[in-house]
Amino acid sequence: MTASTDGARSARAFAHDFPFDPSYGRGLGELLRIPAPEGPADFDAFWQGRYEEARAVAPQPEVGQLVEERDGVRIHEVSYVSVGGVRLGGWLVLPAEGEAEHGFVIGHGYGGRDQVGPDVPLPLPRSAAILPCVRGMAGRSLMPSVPCVSAEHVLHGIASREAYVIGECVADLWCAASALLELVPVLGEPEPRIGYRGVSLGGGLGALALPWDDRFATGQLTVPTFGNHPLRLTLDCVGSGAAVRRHHADHPEVVDVLGYFDAATAAGRLHKPVLVAAALFDPSVPPPGQFAVYNALAEAGELQVLEAGHFEYEGTQAEQAELDAVTAEFFGRMLSAP
Repeated sequence: MTASTDGARSARAFAHDFPFDPSYGRGLGELLRIPAPEGPADFDAFWQGRYEEARAVAPQPEVGQLVEERDGVRIHEVSYVSVGGVRLGGWLVLPAEGEAEHGFVIGHGYGGRDQVGPDVPLPLPRSAAILPCVRGMAGRSLMPSVPCVSAEHVLHGIASREAYVIGECVADLWCAASALLELVPVLGEPEPRIGYRGVSLGGGLGALALPWDDRFATGQLTVPTFGNHPLRLTLDCVGSGAAVRRHHADHPEVVDVLGYFDAATAAGRLHKPVLVAAALFDPSVPPPGQFAVYNALAEAGELQVLEAGHFEYEGTQAEQAELDAVTAEFFGRMLSAP
């Protein structure tokens, strides 16, 4: 299931006020040829170590008050422990009636998460999900030691691969999965089969998280960031990517750290079905980086081509409705019992 991959397809000529071209002059054919960086020699060892550290954490989940009931689910506040002993917040979504048959961990973008929002209804009925706020982000995981503004958050600890906040945010997703499986143990029987969904920041974090964690059977990455850092650093953009680009201009040595946090490099280690929704036009996450993630998938991924990401236009709602339908069909195939 691949949405129109006609190599001649180009981005629409949207009217905009950006001082650069958010399509970066590349049509679909060229985007589908963008490679992924090979990455550091110890890339796999680094991430396996981070994963083992996260799996050793007892998540100690605590379910809070019922927030609302809608769309066939009950939504509760939830908190859990992640690496470093940090307790993070988020939301737990449970079927209003009956037992959960599917499970999801759902990441968020760099706007943070102060409510469940459009992630409910879930892609499949009779599902449970945990929607964590990664550390430092607005919503339920603010921390005095981690800035919540995206342009500052994305630079926190960037001088060291061990200290970089992005690695800790990936661990927050692994610990969220541990919390979900502890709260809804049926999702781990006879073996864990949960799905991951993430948009923008959540898409990039998901690409970094999924290769090492077999509890995730599948995933969806929408307009994923952190793809092909060496190329991204040459492309003008807005938002968190611009902050990294400015920092790199003054600290070129940071490229060595970024090599460990490249979503496209990680995607080359992914041996499970993944749906990537990548945009032809995006001022915040340059499309070449998004497509680098899709192109790098070690096994055949599935692609949904979007007209635009991080940009509202007259067709945004229709495009989102189409993506929702594709997402439901994808997870229906991937998470249904054999």
